[in-house]
Amino acid sequence: MSHSHPIHQANENSPYGDLTREQFYKKHQILHQQTFMLNKKNMKIFTQSWRPDSSTHLKGLVAMVHGYASDSGWLFELTAVAIAKAGFLVFALDLQGHGCSDGTPGHIPKIQYIVRDCITFFDSMKAKNPKLPSFLYGESLGGAISVLICLEQKYEWDGLILSGSMCGISPKFKPIWPLEKLLPVAALFAPSWKTVASKPVASKSYKEEWKRRLVARNPNRRTSGKPPAATAMEFLRVCEYIKMHCHELEVPFIMLHGEDDTVCDYESARFVYKSALSEDKTLKIFSGMWHILVGETEENVEIVFGNVLSWMEERAAKAKTRTK
Repeated sequence: MSHSHPIHQANENSPYGDLTREQFYKKHQILHQQTFMLNKKNMKIFTQSWRPDSSTHLKGLVAMVHGYASDSGWLFELTAVAIAKAGFLVFALDLQGHGCSDGTPGHIPKIQYIVRDCITFFDSMKAKNPKLPSFLYGESLGGAISVLICLEQKYEWDGLILSGSMCGISPKFKPIWPLEKLLPVAALFAPSWKTVASKPVASKSYKEEWKRRLVARNPNRRTSGKPPAATAMEFLRVCEYIKMHCHELEVPFIMLHGEDDTVCDYESARFVYKSALSEDKTLKIFSGMWHILVGETEENVEIVFGNVLSWMEERAAKAKTRTK
C-alpha cells in the first residue's frame, strides 16, 4: 500500500500548496480537531488531532512530539496527516513556549513540565480509545521527550519512533569548551541570554532550500532556534540523563537518523540503540541525509516515511492480535 507524503504538494509559501487548510483536509479525507487544555500551572496548551474521515477501523493511535523552534502544525503536521491517511488517529500538542501554547518563546528551563503536559494529553486521548495500540513519534527534541515519556511509562506504549532524535548534541553544535563551563552560571543569572554557540537550526536542518523558506514563513513560529542559556543547559542535562538511563528502555522502537545530521549526533542515537534493553529495535542511518528528514528530496522522504509506516503497521497488527 503506497502512501505518498503530503510534503510533495507543499510549496515555499504554504504546507497546503495552493489549497486552504480546509480544502487540504477535505482532499486528504482527514477529520481535524483542535482545542486548548489547561496544564497544572494553568497555562493554555494547544492540542490537535487528525483521523481518517472514513468508517475504516483505526489501526492505532500515534502521539507526536515536535522539535525545538517547531510546533505541531505547519510542516510537522504534514507527517501527522500522512500517518492519519494510513489509518491511524494522530494527535499532538504545542510544547510550552512554542506555537499557540502559553510560555516564553523557546524557554524550556525544566523538561519535566513538558513531559508532564505530554503525558496528561496523551493519556486523555488513549483513555478514549483504550483498545487501540499506541505509538509515540518524536522528532529532534521531541525524540528526547518521547524517550523520557517511555522511561516513565514503561509498558504503556506499543512502539516508539525516533526521527533525528536529540540523544546527544553534535560536537559541531555544542557550545565551545569555556562556554559549556560557563553555561550553568549564565543559566542562573541570565536565563534568557541567547547562547552564541548555536547557529539558527533551520539552515542546518532542512536540506531542500525551499523547505527552509517554508519553515521561515510559519505564522506560529516564535523562535528561530537559538536557545536561551537556561534551555541550552537543560538540553545538555537531558542528553546526559538519556545516556545514563537509555539501557532501561524496553519498548519496541525504530530510530531514523541522517548521517549528515549536524544538529543531533547520530553516534548518540547509535549509543541509545545499543544500550536499550528492547528486544525489538531498529536503527536506520541514512547516508547523506540531514537533521529533519522531511526536509530531504521527494525520493528520500518516501524512503524514510515508507520505513516508518511499514514499521508501525506491522507492530499495530501484532499488538491487535495480542489483545484479542
